[in-house]
Parts: sequence; C-alpha cells; structure tokens
Amino acid sequence: MPLLRTRCYDSFDVAMQQTINSHATPDKNSSMTYRLPPLNALRAFEAAARHLSFKNAALELSVTPTAVSHQIKLLEESLGLPLFDRLTRALALTPQGEAMLPKVREGLECFAAAVESAHAHAEQGRLVVVVPPSFATRWLVPRLRRFAVAQPSLNLHVIRSLSTIDGNQTVGAAASEPADLRPEDSLVEIRFGGGSYPGYHVDRMFGSDYIAVCSPKLLAAEPPLRVPADMRHQVLLHDDGAGDRIGPGWDEWFRLAGVSGVDTRAGPHFGDAGMAYVAALDGLGVALASRPLVANALAQGRLVAPFDIAVVQNHAYHLVVAESIVRRPAVQAFRHWLLEESQAEAPGPVNSSASPLAR
Repeated sequence: MPLLRTRCYDSFDVAMQQTINSHATPDKNSSMTYRLPPLNALRAFEAAARHLSFKNAALELSVTPTAVSHQIKLLEESLGLPLFDRLTRALALTPQGEAMLPKVREGLECFAAAVESAHAHAEQGRLVVVVPPSFATRWLVPRLRRFAVAQPSLNLHVIRSLSTIDGNQTVGAAASEPADLRPEDSLVEIRFGGGSYPGYHVDRMFGSDYIAVCSPKLLAAEPPLRVPADMRHQVLLHDDGAGDRIGPGWDEWFRLAGVSGVDTRAGPHFGDAGMAYVAALDGLGVALASRPLVANALAQGRLVAPFDIAVVQNHAYHLVVAESIVRRPAVQAFRHWLLEESQAEAPGPVNSSASPLAR
C-alpha cells in the first residue's frame, strides 16, 4: 500500500518540519535535513502528551515510566528541542510539543490503519482445505457445523482429492492446488500417510485401524452373526479403489480372526470406499471400514461392529501446512479446531494380534 505508507510518513515529516521551523532561524543558504526518530519514541511522545503523564503513558504502552522518559529524552535530543515542561507535580507540553502533537497523532493513526487494512486484506482470502474423499464425507463434513459457528466469517472451501493419500502424488501445491488459488488464499491439506513431509508443518491427528461393520438388521437376520466364524456366511463388501486406506483387506481380517477356508474375494466390489460404506448402511453385506471414519455411524446406531478385531497399520491422518502460512489467523483457527476434534477420537479396543502393516 504505497500511497497509505507515503501519507503516514508525510504526517511525520510535517510534524518534524513544523517543530523545527518554530524554533529554527531561517537560513536561505542552507538546507535542512533530518532523519525520522524511532517509532517507539514517537509513540511514547504521543501517549505522554495525551495523558500529560509519563506514568499513565507507561501503563498504556506496557513499559516502565523510566522507559517512557528515556524515549522522550531521545526524541528531544534528536530534535534539539524541549517537548515537555517537567513541573513539580505536573507535565505540560512546550509550544514545540503542542505544534508537533497533531501530526504525530495523525501519522500513528495512519500506520494503525495500514496494519488493519493488511489484516482485513488477508482475511478476505479463502481457507482452502484439500482432503481425502472419504475423510471429507464421513469425518470432516459432519463436524463442520461446530467450526462454522465458531468462525462464521471465515471463507472456507473444502476440496476432495485422492492426491492427499500417500502413494498417489507428492505433498504440496503441485499435487492438489486448485487452479484458481489466489495469493491471499491459504491452502492446507489433510493427508493420509506416513507423516514425513519435509518443508511443511505437520500435526498428526489420529491413526486408522479397520474393523468389520454392517447394518444392525444383519445381526437379527439369518444366518446368525455371533462369532467370527459366522462371517463365512456373510456377503463381503470390497473397496477396490485407492480410497482412503492402503493395504488391509478381508484376507488380513480373517487371518487375525483365526478363521480359514473363506473366499475373501467373493462379494460385491466397489470403486471407492464411499460406495462400500453406503452398501453396508443399506444392509447389503459387511464392509471393512476405517474406525475413525465410521465413528459417527457407530455412535448413532446406523452401523454396528460385531467383533473386536481390527487391522492396524502405520498410516495416519495428518494436517499438513506450508511453513510460510502456518501462522495466518485463518490457518491457526482451523488448526486449533481440527486438533481439538481429532483428540476426541478415543481409540477403541484392538485385537492383540497385529497386522504385518503395523510392524
């Protein structure tokens, strides 16, 4: 904002010139040059002049009265002029101080407006959150109302992308940056993977284990579903897409359950985890699902987990942000909210047999 900055310095220039001119002897053969005093000295002068008290100015500026007195002394020495009359129990402005005060105040207000304008400009940008598809649908979106209530003015854009899953593409803007991303926008990613993303600020949210889930009506139907061996009579639902998981499948679940002789490839196959999830909700069969992503459905009774058997792996969900923007207010607000929400994800009981993927 060059124009605003120039106006701020002009105010201080006029203040200095008026103060010096009021005390200087004109000399047509000499040019008067000077440097602007430090901003802290000008702030101390304005506060002390407004309160007519070094003590009250110090309270406002969160410094000591001695520090204010020192800044005023530096300012007076740099100008070669007295700005205050130190009376026995009072403080008064000299004529030079009175001449200088209005323009100094105007200059400080101008700088404050410049800073406020910069903050307002930054807040106009969007917070663009790029997330794995199933995570967006089943975990993030159901919780976003709480964030919207806490941050009603934040311009949030959520984009689903498989590029946020390790093994599909590399981390960063080249992998998932929207084509219309603007300089004032803040791009963050929720990634599913190993957690090593050099050059980025990384917060681990929670891990992911995989459990068998189905509609409650399957528990009341025939054939019965009471012990893991009963799973051999159930329809197995498969996620054949990249989805939001890497590795575990029904063969691994049955190995942990100690059940053999099952055709783990039989049953409907779906192109992504979302379709397998809907099929399980509809009672078509049993799906192998990420526990954190079905937590809401389990809590609401729309799905049930018949057995305490879980396939565990090292991959986890992480919030990944470029170091250059991690301190932006919008990013910080989303980060704090997201970590609070993720910390509420208490891990459920896991079968003592570990998957090779967890080793």
